[in-house]
Amino acid sequence: MTEIRFDGRVAIVTGAGHGLGRAHAHLLAARGAKLVVNDLGGSMDGSGSGSAAEDVAQEIRDAGGEAISHRANVTKADEVQDMVDQAMAKWGKVDILVNNAGILRDKSFAKMTVEDFQAVLDVHVMGSAVCTKAVWEPMREAGYGRIAMTASSSGIYGNFGQSNYGAAKMGLVGFMNVLHLEGAKYNIRVNALAPVAATRMTEDLLPPPALELLKPEAVSAGLAYLVSEDAPSRLVLCAGAGGFAATKIYETDGIYLPPEEQTPEGVAANIDAITATDGQKEFAQGGEQSIKFLSKAAAHLGVSLG
Repeated sequence: MTEIRFDGRVAIVTGAGHGLGRAHAHLLAARGAKLVVNDLGGSMDGSGSGSAAEDVAQEIRDAGGEAISHRANVTKADEVQDMVDQAMAKWGKVDILVNNAGILRDKSFAKMTVEDFQAVLDVHVMGSAVCTKAVWEPMREAGYGRIAMTASSSGIYGNFGQSNYGAAKMGLVGFMNVLHLEGAKYNIRVNALAPVAATRMTEDLLPPPALELLKPEAVSAGLAYLVSEDAPSRLVLCAGAGGFAATKIYETDGIYLPPEEQTPEGVAANIDAITATDGQKEFAQGGEQSIKFLSKAAAHLGVSLG
């Protein structure tokens, strides 16, 4: 098996001052990447400041690697652009972006303020968009890029008390889906990691025996694969406690209802056939759904779509 290396590659990892981001940065650096370690240095709710990014960058340098730190707030385009500019000035390129920065403001939706909902979406979704926008053109010009989003089972499946976090994390899956299509001709591959690990974000949610099994380093192995030269694209890789799986979205084949049955009652009467999994497919892009529905309608009505 060929060893996955990152010699000569330049990587930005956001939220890399602690937990998963720190583990990601260390693994990429250990395998040859030059690192920009980004972290605002704040607490889990996004407040405060600190030296976490420089601490991790120094750890990498002490281990013989190359790293600089930057405390850009990922939601602020000017700060993020300065971070990318510094990487370009020092190393001439950015090959890899790991969108890992995030905050938590967990509450049931009934008790959550709109401000707390907005704050989580701003960091996870807009932060990822701002950072990706800053590296997108350099990657297009270079004809190479590897970008990882950080999704979550909280978005894919739901998790009580995390409506803001779940909405943000599923939003990143949609972001990945579109960038996968737009980046393909430029050799930009975009994937998502759905991790579970023992970090500041999970230490109050899981019992100590579980936290012992959930080492961030095991998850980082999956991340490194997602941003490697031979990486796939548009994969949601789930990882935790040494386990790895993939989340895939399938659409059932469904049915066609003639005009007289296109009513709420018609949908209810046929819901078992609509949700039957026989013939379900994983679509490569949204237009395939439109083609499927149009084809079914045309076949029943004897209409040519040509």
